[in-house]
Amino acid sequence: MHPHLRRALADQGFGILTEIDVKATLKEKLGADVEDYVILGACNPPLAHRALEADRSIGLLLPCNVVVRRDGDRTTVQALDPNTMVTLTGLPALQPVAGEATARLDAALASLS
Repeated sequence: MHPHLRRALADQGFGILTEIDVKATLKEKLGADVEDYVILGACNPPLAHRALEADRSIGLLLPCNVVVRRDGDRTTVQALDPNTMVTLTGLPALQPVAGEATARLDAALASLS
């Protein structure tokens, strides 16, 4: 469902730390049937390090979540805007990190089109 996404993220320096198969989990735990839905925890180690140096509690917002889900007959890929780190913390020191993370995620997602 997402090998091209994994490659696109890797090309931008992101590795996948976590993968949550929401469909399988909801089926197993609740017996619920939902569309294919996976949450990938993407991490760019140098950017994560810079963010943690600016604010140790930023780990609450890491890694960058990327959602891959079926939307009718197509696949939708979405990523949380890294600028959320700046908005929630109010720390200007995170702006360059968030800006670079945003540019890299945008490039990865754009390469899928």
